[in-house]
Amino acid sequence: MVSERGLQVLRAIVQDYVDTNEPVGSKTIVDRHQFGVSAATIRNDMALLEDEELIVAPHTSSGRVPTDKGYRVFVDHLAELRPLSGAQRAAISTFLADPVDLDDLLMRTVRALTRLTGQVAIVQYPSFARASVSHVEFVHLGGTRIVVIIVTDTGRVSQRVAFLQGELDESDAARVKVAIAALVTGKPVADAAQAISDLCAAPAGASRVDDAVRTVARIVAEELDDFRQDRLVLAGSATLARREGDFRGSISPLLEAIEEQVTLLSLMGEMVADEQGLAASIGRENASFGLGEASIVTSDYDGAGTRARVGLLGPTRMDYPTNLAAVRAVALYLTRLLDEDDSSR
Repeated sequence: MVSERGLQVLRAIVQDYVDTNEPVGSKTIVDRHQFGVSAATIRNDMALLEDEELIVAPHTSSGRVPTDKGYRVFVDHLAELRPLSGAQRAAISTFLADPVDLDDLLMRTVRALTRLTGQVAIVQYPSFARASVSHVEFVHLGGTRIVVIIVTDTGRVSQRVAFLQGELDESDAARVKVAIAALVTGKPVADAAQAISDLCAAPAGASRVDDAVRTVARIVAEELDDFRQDRLVLAGSATLARREGDFRGSISPLLEAIEEQVTLLSLMGEMVADEQGLAASIGRENASFGLGEASIVTSDYDGAGTRARVGLLGPTRMDYPTNLAAVRAVALYLTRLLDEDDSSR
């Protein structure tokens, strides 16, 4: 059983190890922290922490480093979130101000987070399962070249250039635009996709307008399908290479997870948030995802009427209080900006 002082010794070890990347000894703790006891007493506390597998000696020196279990106890019971400075909050607010659209906002979000923390930043798109198509624009560029623009009521925008099989005059192009708008505008994404599927399953018409409507409808369907896919935006992958020494093994599994996204989506989906919407998954807790040497901290944010997550990925030797405070602050900004956007519609 670890005493209250023993827990404070664990706190000191975690904080000093994160700061210095050096194993922490009893003399260092006595010199840096005001425990009011001898180094021998601290060594006894450290022995008990080691018995509980909360710290471990990385080699034969007297210093100790936290284990994954130790980090977990620290995050759950000892970590005190460090409020961001006024300058940091101002930087976030400025960086996220006046986005062009949701894609732009989320890209700004990860860039701001990775600059603020030096970790890989991750933001999950809100679920668009309940989104509706608010606008479809069909722009005829002449000949067979067109641009199809789709906007949902949640702020998601898609723009795609395509080519028709045959040329249209302006009158025919206008008829195609009206037909596509009538087919999907105002409908939930799933219903709009079903309407297009029904259209394409029906017998084809003989006119070039009918052919063009089907072609544009298929393009819209492909974009709507992309809207319904779970997606992440990431930034800061290069930080892993700079911190490669913090990982005992290869960073390749982390790079693969970043590239493929499916692993990170699954992991983030299983993380259980506390009453503040914060969650952390540490080291070996991620072993089943092939990320046993990494940690992820996340905060929930509300967008498009659903909840999604913004987070940071890095080595287990990370500054958990600062990183948790950063993702929470950014999540609050995201929620506020998206709420303001919804209320302005």
